[in-house]
Amino acid sequence: MRIGFTKPLKRVPSNFLSIQLGFVLLLIVLLGGVAGFMIIEGYSLGDAIYMTVITVSTVGYTEVKPLTEAGRMFASVYILFNIVAFAYLLSVFSYYIIQGEIFKKMHENLVKTRIDKLDKHVILCGYGKYGKEIAQHFSLHKLPFVVIDENPEEIENIQKSSEDVLYIKDDATHDEALVAAGIKRAQAIIAALPDDAENVFTVLTARQLNPSINIISRAKNPKSIRKLTLAGANHVVMPEQIGGFYMATLVSKPGAVEFFSFITNEYQSDIGFEELRYEDLPDTCRGLSIRELLFRKHSGANIIGYKGPGGNYIVNPDPEIVLTPGGSFIVLGDHDQLDALRKYLRSFDEDKEE
Repeated sequence: MRIGFTKPLKRVPSNFLSIQLGFVLLLIVLLGGVAGFMIIEGYSLGDAIYMTVITVSTVGYTEVKPLTEAGRMFASVYILFNIVAFAYLLSVFSYYIIQGEIFKKMHENLVKTRIDKLDKHVILCGYGKYGKEIAQHFSLHKLPFVVIDENPEEIENIQKSSEDVLYIKDDATHDEALVAAGIKRAQAIIAALPDDAENVFTVLTARQLNPSINIISRAKNPKSIRKLTLAGANHVVMPEQIGGFYMATLVSKPGAVEFFSFITNEYQSDIGFEELRYEDLPDTCRGLSIRELLFRKHSGANIIGYKGPGGNYIVNPDPEIVLTPGGSFIVLGDHDQLDALRKYLRSFDEDKEE
């Protein structure tokens, strides 16, 4: 048998309990007491402070000198006002300390400060099953990112996670949420929300706030692809379609698919891909052909693909191809080779500085 209220007791609204207001009340109490005793009783500043402290603290020491009739009336009103002020301060203390709100505020301020310092990061909208995979990939590669999700359960999952994930609890379709996530400084945004309509609104809002940002969106319905593209998405991905294609290809080309799966599985293989854009090349390397760049000689990594400015791809490009603005090379190699390639490219900048 359970005994209790049929309806839960209502708590004082959190917006009524303000730390700032509590400190203002405390300041009014102290200054009002000092001013009152000085004006009404003619006390010196030191005596007025002493009387104020013993009255506020209810210690009950002897007065500096007997109070006049007006002084006793002021002290009575002053004590009643103190009771109200300290009752409010106690409520604030209970809400912010005992219920942990002060620590939540401190945590939120810390997260906001870290987000404000991010630049060239990725905004991930939605922390569902696909969002978690994306976040895991970003964490593995140490890519800075921010998660936006309004689902309390998903936010709780982030808070309980061992990964250091920056998050904002809000609706990703709202301008304020994207601005708080640093949309104007971000290099890309991924709309991985479960509803296509929400993804369309998110893409549309992101494109308006940052016309040059790279937008990737998830889609469930094939009919949504065109809407997302018109809204401003650079890439639209249908996870179910990719999964079906993968399973079907395992029947016709199992060996090739398994090999590709192996080299792209970061938990089993140390082989990786790198996209090297024209903008990433040092000035001294621009205008050189694949043969003249000597990537394989200095790093062991191989250029296996070329993406032209128009978006066309060439597999195993000719050694005489030159990377042009808007184009990029797809480079294949293990982690050591890709690291060696990055160092090789940085060496050109270092030589230039010297």
